[in-house]
Amino acid sequence: MTMEATRYEDGSISYPGHPRGPGGAEPVETIDLSEHTAEVITWTTSTATPPGVREPNHLAIVEFTVDGESVRALGQVTTDDIETGDEVRPVYVEELREPGAGIREPESQDWDGYRFEPV
Repeated sequence: MTMEATRYEDGSISYPGHPRGPGGAEPVETIDLSEHTAEVITWTTSTATPPGVREPNHLAIVEFTVDGESVRALGQVTTDDIETGDEVRPVYVEELREPGAGIREPESQDWDGYRFEPV
């Protein structure tokens, strides 16, 4: 599984990718962010989570720098021992939330993804 970002004709990168980049630029390639580390820009802890999401739920906005371009992502963190400026890496998890706890049929959604873990 990849944490796929998109690079556009103008060199910019977005996560998740979009059909058009800033200023209407066309996508030219994908980048697997799971092969890179990022810096924590800010973080928070949610104590009122949706059904099936761990409580408390630690979240961070992180910034990757790939070939001189930056791209930010929001995601869960593996620990509450996190600070602004920490270096983190994406780690794959099979279930970001409990599939049976929501109102949708579990088969109708993907439940896997990435959390950020301090390096």
